Amino acid sequence: MGAEESSVKFIKRTVPVTADVQVSAVWAVPAGYRAGRDAALVLAHGAGSDMESPFISHLHETLAERGMLTVKFNFPYKERGAKAPDRAPMLESTWRAVIESVQGDPTLAPRVLFLGGKSMGGRIASQVVAQGQAAAGLVFLGYPLHPSGRPDRLRTAHLPAIGCPMLFIEGTRDPLCNLDLLRTALRSVAVPVQLHVIDGADHSFRVLKRLGRSEADVESEIAGTVADWVIRTADLPAT
Repeated sequence: MGAEESSVKFIKRTVPVTADVQVSAVWAVPAGYRAGRDAALVLAHGAGSDMESPFISHLHETLAERGMLTVKFNFPYKERGAKAPDRAPMLESTWRAVIESVQGDPTLAPRVLFLGGKSMGGRIASQVVAQGQAAAGLVFLGYPLHPSGRPDRLRTAHLPAIGCPMLFIEGTRDPLCNLDLLRTALRSVAVPVQLHVIDGADHSFRVLKRLGRSEADVESEIAGTVADWVIRTADLPAT
């Protein structure tokens, strides 16, 4: 990306989760970032990928270029090279450990912290917030509302307990998120919610070829939507 690459500094860190478990994280620090005054977003990967997935990596860098401290991390099972995700308590503990590392950093801690991620990563973040973890907002990139083909098994029971604004970015062809069911579920949520729908996109935000949209175009739309929502929700000046 030419000269733009120098506007973001990438810092690799290790975050302890338990006495025996630690995970890798990468902090994308924008030029001019003001600790204690600006916003940060922590992004978690989906079940089938890790923090180096092209989708997460693109958002990680692009959002930092928009002035936001952006942190990505691995869950423990990916650190081990395993395919099956850890059980929920370990996934939740990992989220809490990463949040603590960001909020407790003596030189980079933000004024407000947003949490989110792709599919499972975003869902686990919402469970942690529903259990009492403070956050300025939640960003869902393809929320896994239900298993594929099982719209009767909704993952919504915890959503009314969430006390911060939420942004859902969803595709119209996502087999894990029936949009009518999502809209119905969100009526029981008391906090501000924005639903941004991408026409023709599946769970991985791949769009039907006949729509004539490139992968880069869709990723740019997602990054812009997230950045604008964070700026507005955090009441920050536009960059």
